[in-house]
Amino acid sequence: MDYETPQFYRVMRYAARADRDVVDMVSGSPDWEPPDALRAGLHEYADADPDQFRYGPSVGLTPLRDETAERRGVDRSRVLVTNGAGEANYLAMTGAVERASGSQVVLTDPVYPYYAGRANMLDAPTQYVPVDADGHLDPEAVRAAASEETAAIVVNTPNNPTGAVYPPETIAELVAVAEARDAVLVCDEVYDHFDYTGTFESALARESDHVVVTNAVSKSMAVTGLRVGYAVFPPEEGPLGELLPAARTRHMLTNVTGSRPAQSAVLHALRETPPDYYERNRERVRRRIETFTDALATAGADYTRPGGAFYVLARFADFPGTMDNVERLVDEAGVAAMPGEAFGEARAEWLRFALVTARVDEAADRLVDFFG
Repeated sequence: MDYETPQFYRVMRYAARADRDVVDMVSGSPDWEPPDALRAGLHEYADADPDQFRYGPSVGLTPLRDETAERRGVDRSRVLVTNGAGEANYLAMTGAVERASGSQVVLTDPVYPYYAGRANMLDAPTQYVPVDADGHLDPEAVRAAASEETAAIVVNTPNNPTGAVYPPETIAELVAVAEARDAVLVCDEVYDHFDYTGTFESALARESDHVVVTNAVSKSMAVTGLRVGYAVFPPEEGPLGELLPAARTRHMLTNVTGSRPAQSAVLHALRETPPDYYERNRERVRRRIETFTDALATAGADYTRPGGAFYVLARFADFPGTMDNVERLVDEAGVAAMPGEAFGEARAEWLRFALVTARVDEAADRLVDFFG
């Protein structure tokens, strides 16, 4: 996939310039409230001593790394706090390509476009593995696509855009493929709090030296603008130990360090936010999924019912998922979505809708009127 121009912002700009009201269902930026404890943490930090506004540790605040390590069942030394999950994913992919004899990156089709964009930046050849009709990935197809040239296998579960939650046996097989090819399985788990199937299991459960897990609080705490993520790398004393110091160095040279106030507020929120905050938001998305897919059925569309994350793919007769049709949908229906072709060939006929707006009901009615 050639991904040189960010299509997300192209669609959002087009919708913002429209001559009519438009429901934005483009970007996966939650519209609900962050945890009360996060706001409290930011307020508290505003009154901190002056030394708390100076550079923090480049690898992240020690208490935040401790909290993350405890939650993930790993040693703190393996945790690197990053500028969102995006940087964590980029550091993992870069390290995998640099250490390997080959530079191939295996991706799914459809794929979150920024993974493909990072492979382009790294000048890494890509091999795409189509998912099945339900969005699930066949490990045997990945095994067939991987070769001695494979440096990284990049997956995302729960998945954007398909909503698939890969079962533990799939993750185990993907880890086995990475180990057999001396490659790195980079598993982006940023939607782990939005699993409606009860089957999600982190790739860290495999305890493999060939796994890097990336994550963030952007989605789980509805703070995509705060930019606090992390990567869990293999142990530095293990066979892929070079990944961790290389990532630390690249992170330091690029960012120096992360935001100290943001990390402190996230730490406070992790410690003080009760489980029902996350359950309320899962239930919110469940209701939106029901509302939206019922409308799609009324409109005669084919659609996915996500097992995780908060996206729905829809296919309308004689209305493929092109940028031209996305612009037409903005102009004539007042709904902004992402074109399926932006995610690869496998879902080029589809449109992707992000259910992170309080106007899901209104968008659903507009689509029924337009396509019905």
